[in-house]
Order: sequence, then structure tokens, then C-alpha cells
Amino acid sequence: MPEATDSYRVVRNAEEQYSILAAGVPLPKGWTAAGFAGDRAACLAHVDATWTDLRPLSLRRSAS
Repeated sequence: MPEATDSYRVVRNAEEQYSILAAGVPLPKGWTAAGFAGDRAACLAHVDATWTDLRPLSLRRSAS
């Protein structure tokens, strides 16, 4: 069973889609740190406030 963690970080991919990842877990290929870390609730709140348009970047670009 995975160990519970209180520390997370926000990550983002090339399509500007966001997620959270437990601190200390290596970044999956294609994801970068988005510059925010904290507990799970704080990270999810940051994602909610930052990721306001859920369409992938490529779709947003083609629509404009």
C-alpha cells in the first residue's frame, strides 16, 4: 500500500493540462513542475484557480 503524503506539487504538461503529484515522486515524461507545492487541498485549489479553460492548448489555438 502506498505511503500517505501531506506534500504535493502541481505539474503541467505541454498541452497546459494540470495535475498534482506527491512530493518526491519523479516527474512522468512530458510533465514539468508548475512552481506550486503544498498540501493536497492547497494544490487542488491552485489547479482549480489556474486551469480555467480545460481544453488542451492545441484545441484552444485552433479555435482562435
